[in-house]
Amino acid sequence: MSDLEYDVLDELYFVQPYAQLRDTLKWDDNMLKSTLESLLKKDWIRCYSSPTEELFGDQIDLETGFHTYYYLASKSGLFAHNSSDQNA
Repeated sequence: MSDLEYDVLDELYFVQPYAQLRDTLKWDDNMLKSTLESLLKKDWIRCYSSPTEELFGDQIDLETGFHTYYYLASKSGLFAHNSSDQNA
């Protein structure tokens, strides 16, 4: 797990809108988007169109919609985050 992935997962124990995640981390859109893409490929995050409506598969378009989504760490993402050496 990269330091960037760890930092994002650290913020996703609860559903977070993109804007809040960006403001909390103080990252630019490109860095946050690429980290979210990496986490999604590893199945470590879930994407939502609203705080309660999860998106699946082809419904997710991080290329154009990343800034409109809400994010949450998945069970496997939380396990990876909590198992990481960075947690020591």
